[in-house]
Amino acid sequence: MPFDIDVHRRRSIRLPGYDYASAGAYFVTLTTWQRESIFGEVVDGEMILGGLGEIAAREWRRSEELRAEIHLDAFMVMPNHLHAVILIRDVGAHGRAPLRGPSIRDAPSRQPRSLGSLVAGFKSAATRRINETRNSPGIPIWQRNYYERIIRDEDELNRIRQYILDNPAKWAEDPENPAVAVK
Repeated sequence: MPFDIDVHRRRSIRLPGYDYASAGAYFVTLTTWQRESIFGEVVDGEMILGGLGEIAAREWRRSEELRAEIHLDAFMVMPNHLHAVILIRDVGAHGRAPLRGPSIRDAPSRQPRSLGSLVAGFKSAATRRINETRNSPGIPIWQRNYYERIIRDEDELNRIRQYILDNPAKWAEDPENPAVAVK
C-alpha cells in the first residue's frame, strides 16, 4: 500500500477560509489535559482558584500586556477549563521587521497575531509556569486543541459574557464537571 501523507494530518475544526488574525470577537474554551481539575474548585457556586488556577489567570491577563492586538474581555478559570472572550483589534503596521515565512521545519505554522498564536503562546507560558511550580517539566497541562466561536453581534457577545460569568453557579450541571460525567 503506498504511503498516504494525508493519513497523518489532523482535521482542523476551524472555519475554512476564515482569517483568525482579522479584527473581531471570539469565544474560546481551553480544557486541561484529560479534563483534570487542577485550577481550583467551585464552592457554593463560586470559583475558588488554587495556586495553579492563579497562575493560569495571571498568564491569561499577561497575554494582553504582551500583544497589542489583543483585548481580553470576560473570562473565567474553572477547575478544568478556561472560558474567555477575546477581541482582536486591527493595530496596523507593527513597526518591526517583516516576519519570515514558514520554513519546512516550522510547517504547519500559525499565523502571527492570530487567535491560534495567542492560544498557543498562552498555553506554552502557563504550562511552563505551572510545571516550574510543580517541579514537573514536560507534564502536559492542556488538551491539544481548543473550542472557538466567532462572535457575530453585540447580543451574542452579551449572552456569552453572561454564560461565562454564570459558569461557576452552573458547575453542578456542566458537562466539563467530572462529577456530572460519573452520574
